[in-house]
Amino acid sequence: MEKFYAIIENVFMKPMTKLAEQRHLKAIRDGMVSTIPLTIVGSFFLIIAFPPVPAAWKESMGMFIWIQKNIGDILIPFRITMGLVAIYATYNIGYSLAKNYKLDGVSGGTLSLVAYFMTIIPSIATSNTGEGLGFVLPMGKLGGAGLFVGIVTSIFAVEVLRFFKTKGITINMPEGVPDSVARSFEALFPTVAVVLVTWLLFVMFKLDIHNIFANIFNPLKGIVDTPIGAIIMVLLITMLWTAGIHGVSVIGAMARPIWLEMLTANADAMQAGDKVLPYITPEPFFQWFIWIGGSGGTLGLVFLLLFARSKYLKDLGKATILPAIFNINEPIIFGLPIMLNPFFTIPFVLGPVLATIVSYTVMALNLVSRPAILAPWTFPAPIGAYLATGGDLRAVALCIFNIVLMAAVYYPFMKAYDKKMSAQEREEEGVEEA
Repeated sequence: MEKFYAIIENVFMKPMTKLAEQRHLKAIRDGMVSTIPLTIVGSFFLIIAFPPVPAAWKESMGMFIWIQKNIGDILIPFRITMGLVAIYATYNIGYSLAKNYKLDGVSGGTLSLVAYFMTIIPSIATSNTGEGLGFVLPMGKLGGAGLFVGIVTSIFAVEVLRFFKTKGITINMPEGVPDSVARSFEALFPTVAVVLVTWLLFVMFKLDIHNIFANIFNPLKGIVDTPIGAIIMVLLITMLWTAGIHGVSVIGAMARPIWLEMLTANADAMQAGDKVLPYITPEPFFQWFIWIGGSGGTLGLVFLLLFARSKYLKDLGKATILPAIFNINEPIIFGLPIMLNPFFTIPFVLGPVLATIVSYTVMALNLVSRPAILAPWTFPAPIGAYLATGGDLRAVALCIFNIVLMAAVYYPFMKAYDKKMSAQEREEEGVEEA
């Protein structure tokens, strides 16, 4: 086991630690995380529009009849939040990256948006009644499908801003000029460069970067949304955690744009009334069916600790049960500990892998609905699973089954560790009495 940890430390820990601190990935992570409140709120309106209640209620109860009549208006917040998520992410990625370079964050975010919008050529549209609407931007490129373009344009815009700043190619205003005005003039030359380059590429030369990224990442989504892809994701995250690295922070920074795009596609399909949603493994798949109680699926382990013979383990179970119910498991990871602890490395990895196989199989067979809604991650898992799948009680049963499954995987390892800790406590008590 010591050789195993040495391999993890040499192969994973050092490079992944550097990767987690890489400024562009940090900016992407911060930008994507900043959109979570919007996607949660948008998802709630999706739940209101498609309430998780029996179909008979929707046809007979006045409130649900009213919802069906006004479904278009109810979905407006969903379209403005999740439907425009690429805009919010693009600005925040640019802002975060600019701040990391110690540049003006507002200028970085604004330039990122300019570059992003230049990739989308406006169209002249008319309403259903024939009324001219003027120039419009297609919303299909402003939501989850445009995230990767937003990431690239954010990095490009901020790097241009940094280049002009470090080379001193800026307009410096005299002292006494308000800071906001001075920053505006400092960003003038970078703005010219960003607009000129994007105009030439995407308008004059007709480069369709959205189509390019769709061709690149559609196969990638196909890989991620497979049993092997899901298992690889789980293995990477759990193995990083056992080495002391926050696995979701590292892997999530790279996977979250793909997850969010899949979630948006599922939400759109649910809104369209599709019975079978296109993707199985957007982020709520892992959140509510794998990471139950936190990474490693440790809720079952915490329940087991409540029945430990070791006083320390029993007290730890009592102290961590409430956070675990709300999917906070740092206390158990660092308090047990699970990190760098040979007693728990195998179940911490194996349990989630088995839960992934079971969950993917039943959803692929359409025995349980696929997730389409981003419920707050601090909800207790069965409630989160119910909401994420649009009110499928079978998802609750699957969630509970996975809790029991992962608890069963943890059980023999916990018993061995409990025996060791109990013996150690008796030995220490004997020494104190002597």
